[in-house]
Amino acid sequence: MSDWAVVFLGVIALAVTVMAAIQVGMVVYGARLARRVDRLADQLDREIKPLLTSLHTVGQEAAKAATLASAQMERVDRLFADVSARIEESVAAIQATLVAPAREGMAVFSGIRAAIAALKGMRQASPIPRHPHPDEDDALFIG
Repeated sequence: MSDWAVVFLGVIALAVTVMAAIQVGMVVYGARLARRVDRLADQLDREIKPLLTSLHTVGQEAAKAATLASAQMERVDRLFADVSARIEESVAAIQATLVAPAREGMAVFSGIRAAIAALKGMRQASPIPRHPHPDEDDALFIG
């Protein structure tokens, strides 16, 4: 073999060795990077898991609060409906208690007024008989 062939063979061997070293370095670096990512994921999982649990608990409590608020609103609605119905019943009872006797009283007063007016009319319709003057009789004569 020639000297050049040995030199080229040496260069090829050196290049293969350098490439192998770079590949080994990349594998080692990749393994370290994978471990760091794994540790970071574990740390993130440890730190976020309580937060997620807390958020889940907050969500459950919010759902309970919404359910209770809905139930309270239904109770308030029923209470206002009951109060409204009772007020209407009370007003109707008060009207029945006050208005009917007032109408009857007004009817009695109207009857009394009519009786008084009738008595006055009877007194005015039947005056005490007077003796007419003879001149008045002639004025009434049509003939």
